[in-house]
Amino acid sequence: MDEIVREGDPILREVTEPVTLPLSEEERTKVNRMMEFLKKSQDEKAAEQYGLRAGIGLSANQIGWNKRVFVVYFTDDQDRQLEYVFCNPKLVSHSAAMIYLESGEGCLSVDRPVDGYVPRYEKVTVQAYTPEGQLFKLKLKGFAAIVFQHEYDHLNGVMFYDHINKKDPFRLPDAEYIRPL
Repeated sequence: MDEIVREGDPILREVTEPVTLPLSEEERTKVNRMMEFLKKSQDEKAAEQYGLRAGIGLSANQIGWNKRVFVVYFTDDQDRQLEYVFCNPKLVSHSAAMIYLESGEGCLSVDRPVDGYVPRYEKVTVQAYTPEGQLFKLKLKGFAAIVFQHEYDHLNGVMFYDHINKKDPFRLPDAEYIRPL
């Protein structure tokens, strides 16, 4: 947790730089450590031993590395274990329909509770590269779409609470279709 950059650090508000592919050995080590952190943070014994807060995604700028890379490790709403490294990701398309987590979102870089709804697209099509430089495309929906958008925002200097209505944190945007997940 000591290596996680906390809110207020300027790097979290910067638009990150594209990474050169394939990743160098040093960069692969960073990515592997990021993934290892997520896995250990979700293991109760390891989390307690190392003093980790559970995380499901981690972007490079959250560890002070100003590159367009993030990792995710979580079980989606269809009980599939998702483990991805996204290098130079792009949001290709999204649905008009939106969703939000009734419990709100959290972030490893934010050490305080933040109340409010964070509206996200219900479905997204994304494209990214593997650490080896292989292009891949995914269609994500539900919780997986939320996780991608949260981490993708980090790469663009956007924090999850930037999406919360400032005057009324539990007010939802005027969208044709928006529902809780």
